[in-house]
Amino acid sequence: MHNSLIEKLENNERLNLEDGTNLYDLDIYTIGKYADKIRRKLNGNKVFYNLNRHINPTNICKDVCKFCAYSASRKNPNPYTMSHEDILEVVDKEDKKGISEVHIVSAHNDKVSLDWYMGIFRKIKDKYPHIHIKALSAAEVDFLAHHNGYSYSEMLDIMIENGVDSMPGGGAEIFDEKVRNHICKGKVSSENWLEIHKLWHQKNKKSTATMLFGHVEERTHRIDHMIRLREIQDKTNGFTAFIPLVYQRYNNYLKVKTYFTGVEALKTIAISRLMLDNFPHIKAYWVTSTINLAILAQEFGADDLDGTISKETIQSSAGAKSANGMSLEEINNHIIGAGFEPTQRDSLYS
Repeated sequence: MHNSLIEKLENNERLNLEDGTNLYDLDIYTIGKYADKIRRKLNGNKVFYNLNRHINPTNICKDVCKFCAYSASRKNPNPYTMSHEDILEVVDKEDKKGISEVHIVSAHNDKVSLDWYMGIFRKIKDKYPHIHIKALSAAEVDFLAHHNGYSYSEMLDIMIENGVDSMPGGGAEIFDEKVRNHICKGKVSSENWLEIHKLWHQKNKKSTATMLFGHVEERTHRIDHMIRLREIQDKTNGFTAFIPLVYQRYNNYLKVKTYFTGVEALKTIAISRLMLDNFPHIKAYWVTSTINLAILAQEFGADDLDGTISKETIQSSAGAKSANGMSLEEINNHIIGAGFEPTQRDSLYS
C-alpha cells in the first residue's frame, strides 16, 4: 500500500480519498519531504504575509456553534455591536501604520439591518479606497441572504457594490454533514458554502478556503473536505489559499477530551499541500497554530503566515494567544531566523 502511495507522490499523480487518508500512516518526515518539494516548486523560499487588521464588528449571533467561544452566550456574556464611527476610527489608526487590508468577519446578528453590514464596507472604501476589504464568510452571506430575502447571487452583488474586494474562507469548518450537524447545526450547509464561493468566483472575485480540524472529526473527513474544495477549484480557479485552522479548545461546548499533537497538525498541513494540487498557497495561520508551529509548517508545505493582524478576537476568545497581533519586525525576524525569505504581499498575492 505504502509503496504504491510513494510511487504516486514521486510521479506527482493526483491523490484520492484513500490515498489522502493513508498519507497519515507515513512518517512525518516522508510527508514533509514531498510537501516541501511542491511548496518550493511553486513558491521557492518565500514566506508570504501582509499588513492587515482584523475587525470583528459584532458578537451577537443567532446561531450557536458548539466550538465557538466568540459569540455572546453563557461562555461569553459580553454582547457588543460596534458603531460605524468606532470601526472607521480603528481603520484610521491602522491606515497610518500602512495596512493594505481589513479583514472583517463577525457574528450573524439579526438585531441590525443589512445596511449596517454594508455601510461598514461602503464607508471604509469611500474614505480609504486603497485598502482591500476582505469580508463576510460564506456563513455570513448565507445568513444575510436568508434574513433579507435575497438569493446568494444577489447578496454577493450587493457586497461588491458596497466595496467588498475578496471573501475570506471562514465558516467551512468540516464539510462532512454528520460532523457539521454535531458542531454547528443550523449554520450554512457544506453544499451551500461551496455554492456561495463558486458563485463568487464566477463574478471574477477571489476567496480563501478554511478547514477547522483537531476536534471530533476523523482524518478521512479532512481529506473529503480537501477533495470537495479541489473539485470547485478545478472549475473556478478562484481560491488563492487553503487555511487549515487548528481547533481552539477553551470556553466552548464541544468538550473535546483528547487534544491532538503538533505532529498531527504538521501532517495535516503537509497533506493539504499534497492533496490540493490546484491551490497556489497553503497558509499556516499563526493565530490558531502559534507562531512557532506556523514557522515550522513552512518546512512542511505551507508558504504563508497570514499577517500582522493587529487585533484578533474570535480565536483568542477560545484560547489562542493572538489578541494583540504581531509587529512587522516580529514576523520578519521569525521568517529570517528560520532561513526563509520574508515576502510582503497584497491580499491577492501580488
